[in-house]
Amino acid sequence: MRAMRRPSPRRKRASDVTAQPLVIAAVGDLIVDQPEPGRFFRDVTAHLRAADLAIGHIEVPHSTTTEVTSVDVPAPPADPRHLAAVADAGFGVVTLAGNHIYDSGATGIADTIAAAARVGMVTAGAGADLPAAKRPAVREIAGRRVGVVSYNCVGPRESWATSRKAGCAAVDVLTHYEMRNANPGGPPRVRTFCDPASLQAFRDDIAAVAAETDVLVVALHKGLVHTPARLADYETEIAHAAIDAGAHAVIGHHAHIGRGVELYRQRPIFHGLGNFVTVTDALTPSHDSSEEAAAWAAGRAEVFGFVPDPAMPAYPFHPESRHTMIARLTIGDEVAASFVPCWIEDDGRPVPHGRDARGEQILEYVRSISARAGLITRYDWDGDLIRVH
Repeated sequence: MRAMRRPSPRRKRASDVTAQPLVIAAVGDLIVDQPEPGRFFRDVTAHLRAADLAIGHIEVPHSTTTEVTSVDVPAPPADPRHLAAVADAGFGVVTLAGNHIYDSGATGIADTIAAAARVGMVTAGAGADLPAAKRPAVREIAGRRVGVVSYNCVGPRESWATSRKAGCAAVDVLTHYEMRNANPGGPPRVRTFCDPASLQAFRDDIAAVAAETDVLVVALHKGLVHTPARLADYETEIAHAAIDAGAHAVIGHHAHIGRGVELYRQRPIFHGLGNFVTVTDALTPSHDSSEEAAAWAAGRAEVFGFVPDPAMPAYPFHPESRHTMIARLTIGDEVAASFVPCWIEDDGRPVPHGRDARGEQILEYVRSISARAGLITRYDWDGDLIRVH
């Protein structure tokens, strides 16, 4: 068994003694693929701008290219101009390492990075080659270097960057299916784990960035998509590895539905921040973006057990995914975790809630999915925030 390593030592600054804690806000998946995208952020902008840094995950390319490289269900690219609404809402860093970022090839990645840069956002997780994809987004805040790295844990392999190919930073996750009884073809026990060499490379990457920054947030595109509560084995493995290597916090996205929060060595792991602004008609049954998308939409109920609410045509996601949050990390000598409970309205717009009936509903949902996932975490109100401890 690998010996547990303590978080990497950090460079000491004279200002550290008197520095105020940093507040970092983070949300899950962003798909801004509808007209007038700024309207979807109007209720959350104050919370995002109040933080020293806000982080979100860009799920699809933002480009005008017609190039298609995915052999899965390709996500059509969104308008690059829509990223201005993301920046206006208060985001300073956006992560890109996800399963759709290479759907429009190298052109889509380059266009997305350029569009984000034009509106003042720094990207992490994808680039023209592997070193660029692994490069952290770094913001200097109150004399401290805050780093964000972004890794894809879910594939597809063609989206991964190499030394000579554009793509995203990735960790190779393996799946083992074990027959549980003498019933060939019956439901197996499924085990997942990180390829050891890939996981070690990830640890080394995180430790190297931790040594060059004062605060480090690791974003992981991971989890069982559209599936409430469950955590796959590898999710804990890789999140713990990130903390052991020096991360202050881990934030997860990809599943398009919320997950619970874990405290590991007094540092928070938001296993899945769920959807935030995810408005698109690309997965509605009537949409003609591709034959593959239409087939996926038609088989969604069989595969994932839900049908989107017909009253929300631009929000083709699990009904439980309307429970979401803005994670808050307060980083001083220690890391304190909390979140703003949010509800996604019928028009796809996330709305924050304090200690009202909807806020209590969201709190109970997070408690429930945490317990079902086996997480031993307490959640309590602190004003309009929910503290994690």
